[in-house]
Amino acid sequence: MIPARGGSKGVPAKNLATVGGDPLVVRAVRACLGADLVTDVAVSTDDDAIAAAARAAGAQVVQRPREIAGDTATSEAAVLHAVDVCESRTGVPVDAVLLVQCTSPFLTREDVDAVAGAVVEGGADSALTVAPFHGFVWRDGADADAGTGAAPAGRLPDATGGFGVNHDKSFRPRRQDRPQDLLETGAAYAMDAAGFRKAGHRFFGRTEPVRTDPARVLEVDDPHDLARARALAPLLDAPRPRALPGREDVDAVVLDFDGTQTDDRVLIDSEGRELVAVHRGDGLGIAALRRDGLELLILSTEQNPVVAARARKLRIPVLHGIDRKDLALKQWCEEQGIEPERVLYAGNDVNDLPCFNLVGWPVAVAGAHEAVREAARAITRERGGEGAIREIASWLLGPSL
Repeated sequence: MIPARGGSKGVPAKNLATVGGDPLVVRAVRACLGADLVTDVAVSTDDDAIAAAARAAGAQVVQRPREIAGDTATSEAAVLHAVDVCESRTGVPVDAVLLVQCTSPFLTREDVDAVAGAVVEGGADSALTVAPFHGFVWRDGADADAGTGAAPAGRLPDATGGFGVNHDKSFRPRRQDRPQDLLETGAAYAMDAAGFRKAGHRFFGRTEPVRTDPARVLEVDDPHDLARARALAPLLDAPRPRALPGREDVDAVVLDFDGTQTDDRVLIDSEGRELVAVHRGDGLGIAALRRDGLELLILSTEQNPVVAARARKLRIPVLHGIDRKDLALKQWCEEQGIEPERVLYAGNDVNDLPCFNLVGWPVAVAGAHEAVREAARAITRERGGEGAIREIASWLLGPSL
C-alpha cells in the first residue's frame, strides 16, 4: 500500500512532483510492481490526479475517506483501511502488507523484495528498510529532557550546551570500535497482516532491519530535498555498470571456503562429524578454470578435513587452518610468480577483507557481510553454495565455459 495524499505543505502536490521524468507516486508503484514477492499494489489517495497517475502506472486505487486524509491522520490508519478495501474486492485475505512511501524516490524493487521477504520468508513479524549509519549524533541542551524527564547518557544533569546522544562526548572511539547504528530510511515497511491488525502499529513482535544502499537514501520533505533528488536522478536511475573481470584480467583465482563454496551452514551428526553442502555447478566451473590454465587455490581459516577433502575432489591446492590469510596469499603469489593485482579472490566475511586489500579483483558472493560487499569490486548474483563460483567462472570464460 502506497499512501499518497493530495495535500502537502512542504512541497505542494508533492506526490505528483517529477523526479527523473516521473511523478513520485509512479516511481513508487513501479518499484512495487517490479518486486517478485508483491502480488497487489494499491495507492491510497484522496486526490483525483494522483489516482489517475497511479492507475496509469498499473496500481489499483483505494479512495481514502476524509476522516483519515488530514494532516494528523496516521499511515497505519490508511494501511488498515486499504487492506479492508482490497480484501473486500478480492475476497482473499491479505497475508502480509507493505507500506511504501512515495517520498523515497530511489527505492528499488530489490529493496521491496528484501523487506517483504523478511516477513513472508524470514519469519519476522515486521520489517523496515535501514541504512548503515556511522555518525556521532548530538542534541542541544535545550532539548535534552524533552519527553523523558531524565538526563541522557553522556550528559550530567546540570550540564549545558550540546551533548552526545549515541556516544559519550568525552570518549571518541574509532568507527570500527563502535556498534553499528542503523538509520531508518522511511522508504518501506512490511508487516504480518494479522499481527498488524492486532497491534495497530507497524512495529511489533520481531522487527527485522533490512539494510539498503546508503547512497540511495533520500526523503523528499521540502523543496531542497526535491532539488537534490532531481540532481541525483541521472546518476541513480541510470543502469549501474557492473565491473566484471574477463580472462585477460586474471591469472589466478583464490577461493574462500565456508560461506563462499558452501551456504555457511554446518551439519553435525551424532558422532560429531561435520557435513557441509556444496554446489555441483561450482565444481564444473572450477574444472573449466583449471583446464584453461588458471592457477587455483582454496584458502581457509578452518582446519577441517572437509576443506581438504573438497580440494582433493576438485584437484586444486588448499591452505587451511590459516590465521593470517593475507600473509599466506602474499607468499603463495610470490611462490607462483603471480602479481597480486591479477588475482581474483572470492570471499564472504570480514576475515576476507585483508585479502581484498591485497588483490586486484576482490569479489563478494551474494549474501556476504555488508563490509565485504562494500569493499568488493564485483558481487555475484548467486549466493555461496548456490553456484557463485560457477558464475565467476562464466565471467572469465563465457557463459558456456
